[in-house]
Amino acid sequence: MRRLEKPNSPHGGYMKSRFKQKNKKNRWADHLTQKAKTEKYPARSVYKLMEIQKKFKVIQKNSRILDLGCAPGSWLIYASKIAGPEGKVTGIDLNEIKIRLPANAVFFKGDIFNMESSLDMESGLAESIGKDYKTVLSDMAPSTTGRKEIDAARSFDLCMAALNCALELLSCGGNFVCKIFQGNDFKRFESEVKKNFMHCNIFKPESCRKASKEIYIIGKTKKN
Repeated sequence: MRRLEKPNSPHGGYMKSRFKQKNKKNRWADHLTQKAKTEKYPARSVYKLMEIQKKFKVIQKNSRILDLGCAPGSWLIYASKIAGPEGKVTGIDLNEIKIRLPANAVFFKGDIFNMESSLDMESGLAESIGKDYKTVLSDMAPSTTGRKEIDAARSFDLCMAALNCALELLSCGGNFVCKIFQGNDFKRFESEVKKNFMHCNIFKPESCRKASKEIYIIGKTKKN
C-alpha cells in the first residue's frame, strides 16, 4: 500500500507530484502498447523506428533492408511497409518470430556473432542474405543483469557485431541504425560509426522509456 503523506508534511507536495509523474509515464507506456496492438504490431518498439524514420529518412522505397535482432517483428513489418512491394526486408534473430510476414519480408533464425560458421552450415544464411543492403537496422539488446556497467559492456559487444555486419553488407552510401546502452564504451562506438559514415547522429526517441539507458546511433551514407 502506498504511504500517504499528512497534509502538513513538508514533502507532501513533492510526493504528490512524483506520483502524478509516475502515473503519467505509465499511461504513456500503456498507450503505446495498446496502440501497437490496435495497429497490428507485436511490440511498442515500432514507434521508435517510426520516429527515427521521420527524422532521418534511413529507409528508402524499393530498397533492401537488413533487420538484426528482428523478433518479435515490429521493425520488420514497418520497414517492409516503407520499402514497398518492390523492396525487400530480411530479418535475423536467435528467437523465432510468430507473426505472419509481409510478402516482401523473409526471416532467418541465427546468431550474427557466428555468421560464417554455424549459420552458414545450418541454413546457408551468409549466402542467402547476400550483400548490397541500403539500410541495416539493429534494435538488439543483451539479457540484462541489473548491473549497468555489465549491461552496457554487453550492449557494446552486440553493437560492434552489428556494425561489423553493416560494414560488410551495406552498399556504399547505405545507412545504419543501432541501439546501444549508454556506458563507458559509448564514445568508442560513436567514434567507430563516425569513422565509417559521412554523418553520425545520436537520438533518443520520445517513445523510449524515460528510465531506459538505451539510445540510438544513426550512421548515414557509408563511406567507401
